[in-house]
Amino acid sequence: MRSEPKARPRLGLLDRDGTLNEDRPDSVKTPDELVMIPGAAEAVARLTGAGVPVAVVTNQANIGRGVIDEAMLSRIHDKLRREIARSGGRLDAILFCPDHPERATERRKPGSGMLREALESFGVEPGDALLIGDSLKDLEAGARLGCRRALVRTGKGRATEREGVPPSLAPVAVYDDLAAAVEAILEGAP
Repeated sequence: MRSEPKARPRLGLLDRDGTLNEDRPDSVKTPDELVMIPGAAEAVARLTGAGVPVAVVTNQANIGRGVIDEAMLSRIHDKLRREIARSGGRLDAILFCPDHPERATERRKPGSGMLREALESFGVEPGDALLIGDSLKDLEAGARLGCRRALVRTGKGRATEREGVPPSLAPVAVYDDLAAAVEAILEGAP
């Protein structure tokens, strides 16, 4: 039996490290260390070109750990925006949580605070938003609110898939990368 196509999401919620840019073991600390995953900027351009606003929701514990400050994070995000704009796309919002993991608030994924803020800001119901990320934390944050969820195999995604996604987070669509996810989603993949 064939699944009915899903309605196009009204908001894309994207994780940053491992979804848009390469996930570094020592994290991204400078603009030079931000390296886009091939096809990711073009994928964002496809989403925004199809009328789907895009918000990045990213944990940035380096601030809470004192490794970088918000001014450096702003410079890193300026580069991210430029890379995406070069491909014809845009980021409509970037939300970040600076919490140290040991002093996490509800904003830090797997908490859903950042996602809730994005949904409220864009006036979108959770079921009309699609969260795309590479880790269980991303999927858990989306599931808490009832957002549609997709896992990409970039970044931590292959390991996440190999370890298994708990049934409580299903359904989760799995794609090789952001470009494949966007292509399928815009074609109405369930």
